Amino acid sequence: MSTDHSPSNAAQPISDLPPLALIAGPTASGKSDLAVRTALRVEAAGGKAIVINADSAQVYADLAVLSARPTEYEMQGVPHRLYGAWDAAEACSAADWAAAARAEIVNAHAAGALPILVGGTGLYIRTLLDGIAPVPPIDPDVRAEVRALPVAEAYAALLREDPERAAALAPADAARIARALEVVRSTGRPLVAWQAELSGGIGHAVKVRPLVLMPERAWLYERCDLRFAAMWAGGAVAEAQALLARGLDPALPVMRAIGVPEVSHFLAGHCTEAEAIAAGSQATRRYAKRQYTWLRHQPPAEWPRITLDNSPPDDLIEALLRD
Repeated sequence: MSTDHSPSNAAQPISDLPPLALIAGPTASGKSDLAVRTALRVEAAGGKAIVINADSAQVYADLAVLSARPTEYEMQGVPHRLYGAWDAAEACSAADWAAAARAEIVNAHAAGALPILVGGTGLYIRTLLDGIAPVPPIDPDVRAEVRALPVAEAYAALLREDPERAAALAPADAARIARALEVVRSTGRPLVAWQAELSGGIGHAVKVRPLVLMPERAWLYERCDLRFAAMWAGGAVAEAQALLARGLDPALPVMRAIGVPEVSHFLAGHCTEAEAIAAGSQATRRYAKRQYTWLRHQPPAEWPRITLDNSPPDDLIEALLRD
């Protein structure tokens, strides 16, 4: 993930670039609250700020409760963008989201407002800043053939056809193995060759002011458990029930969002309420752990990693707003 200038912008000092505040962190780490506090501080100083969502579940209109999307009360009058912007029937890819986020950032700058990007979906953030590989559409027959393979067979095939990518993946990583195999079979080029041609990123065109929230794990996991229990009590079952009633393709991202499978099992009588809550809490903790690992290793080393327990919110806000 890069925030360097491209050659076309080499003559423009970074201090002259429009700012982009970025708050990244695992689920339940306090990102949304910090974003609103930051925006209110900007407004109190006579400026304007707009919060832009970078969470892959919060983009869906049908997942207000299960994605912990900020409520109108929690937004405190601060403009929020790309929350609930996609219908559940439409999969929002990283490229789709990045295009929409670029437009919102441009609009914010044009209005003299500070865009505050908030989320924990690493692929979204990376695609926005660095761009995306211009992989052509995959041949549907190739995709169907690859996706039908058992993961062990797919991995063995990838070892033969794209050994470099195979060496970088765990043998049980079914999704990434399938993606790499379908790319090389459909395009005749390995995924790494396409990734070397990233395009569309805005990292060179903005001055990123990042903060990565990395709270102590025991505290974070407790928050995950409390959050899922609160979701359950706050309408998660009814929300998932309404989603299931639409009869959508089970392969859509929204149908695999944390909480939807757990509520589905409960509604089908396959588990008790307590078991469903425990399973949803565990899924949330596992997701937070994956986000934590990504955020520790993937963003630039110079991006500050912050533990909330020893960092007062006012200090974090000052760091985001500092030129």
